[in-house]
Amino acid sequence: MTNAIAAVQNRMGLFRANPSDKITLGAIDIGTNSIHMVIVEIDPQLATFTIIAKEKDTVRLGESDRQTGKLTPEAIARALGALQRCLVLSESFNVHHLFAVATSAVREAPNGSAFLKQIYDELGLHVNLISGQEEARRIYLGVLSGMEFDRHPHIIIDIGGGSTELILADRQEARFLSSTKVGAVRLTRSFVTSDPIDPAELTYLRAYVRGMLERPVENIRDRLTERERAKMVGTSGTIETLAILLARETLEVEPNPLTGYRVSLSALDKLTERLAGMNYEERLQVDGLAEKRAEIIVPGAIVLVEAMKMLEMDAIVLCERALREGMIVDWMLQQGFIANPFRYQSEVRERCVRKLARKYQVNIPYSERTANFSLSLFDQLQGKLHFWTEMERELLWAATMLHNSGIYVSHASHHKHSYYLIRNGELLGYTEAELEIIANIARYHRKSKPKKKHANYQNLADKHDRQIVSQLSAILRLAIALDRRQIGAVAKVESQYYSDRQRLELHLTPAFTGDNCELELWNLDYKKEVFEEEFGVKVEALLHK
Repeated sequence: MTNAIAAVQNRMGLFRANPSDKITLGAIDIGTNSIHMVIVEIDPQLATFTIIAKEKDTVRLGESDRQTGKLTPEAIARALGALQRCLVLSESFNVHHLFAVATSAVREAPNGSAFLKQIYDELGLHVNLISGQEEARRIYLGVLSGMEFDRHPHIIIDIGGGSTELILADRQEARFLSSTKVGAVRLTRSFVTSDPIDPAELTYLRAYVRGMLERPVENIRDRLTERERAKMVGTSGTIETLAILLARETLEVEPNPLTGYRVSLSALDKLTERLAGMNYEERLQVDGLAEKRAEIIVPGAIVLVEAMKMLEMDAIVLCERALREGMIVDWMLQQGFIANPFRYQSEVRERCVRKLARKYQVNIPYSERTANFSLSLFDQLQGKLHFWTEMERELLWAATMLHNSGIYVSHASHHKHSYYLIRNGELLGYTEAELEIIANIARYHRKSKPKKKHANYQNLADKHDRQIVSQLSAILRLAIALDRRQIGAVAKVESQYYSDRQRLELHLTPAFTGDNCELELWNLDYKKEVFEEEFGVKVEALLHK
């Protein structure tokens, strides 16, 4: 690891947000077509950020092996080089905290996880893999931070290399989030075999795009009232390029800023037809069209035009902020730097967990009591038996709320069903690694403790994540035992840890006069073995009468 990269990583490890100081953050988006980085300076007192640097490198991760679907060694090498340059640039700007996400190409590649591990091993950079819906949510946050939504709902479209995100939102919430596998690189590789594109291929491509977009478009329509008139916002490379091409034709100058620039459907439709009639060499001569973008611009333009027609939008307004800026906003929300109008988004994790719990008919009062016990034990044992932070505490809460969701499928092996439902439940606000941790904590709330041979346990990113699961699932087991009858028999639990004897006493206060909590005490004695092995202590439960 170079000295510059090591310095960035060291600052990341030591970083703590101070609400009175300005903070420099870096966000990296590892996409199907390009790797982008934005560096911003945050003013916590004003809850705003200023972009001070940008970096982009076209690496084409989406040009995967056609037979295996794997990321190619060449693409991986290009990506590693681009990320190393991002780290060096981060060092030059004294970035306090740098974070990165990977999207469509890495999500779908069989060797995607191995690629992320290689990034960490070689560069020391931890990359979070996010779902398509989570990508859409962060795009919404980025756009909302860059333009005023007024009182109208907005339809946001982001056309990437591997996928297209369609979002219906207003200034308070994202009403609908979608990610569809129609991206400029993906479509070019799958459908374009001639240059210029053959008319028959062009017709088929248009029909395919319309078919793929049909469901998200219908969902957006269903969520708009008759009186609402939505506006459309476009963001990211393909749409920005098309807008610049049109601006240079009419204004002979590139709009600055691009945010707020309006482009009509009729102009976009005509431009798309012209570009489709050109071969690659001719497109290269178009003022404002870069070499790499010229290869994929026609399929990308078709996605935009067809989406606008299906949504009956006669114009689109540009926004220069998207996923990367959304990552910054998401971090600020987590740090508590942003209040309204982002309050709804700051609570996205809790809302999605509760929504999933209702969907799978979880006993909410019981889950809340168990979650309170889990968090109480977590807090009382912090700094004594474990040293996890607020982040891990949130993951424990989510897992506890959903640990019994698998009963919706079947009571037999319901802990395994819980893992599947959580892992595939489209919980927003979490990274893929965090979802894996939550699902595994719930998976091990009963029966066997975590074992290396279990496939789900192997899915965890590293030793650190496996330790989180092992320790927090052991805490969850005790919390479940404290409400064995699911009637709230225990009012509270207080712990006393004797480090010299490696002994933990749990003092239970009954909720009902005369109740000896016999079943809860018995269940604690039964459940404590895994906890004792994990933390190296002896546990004794005592009743306060």
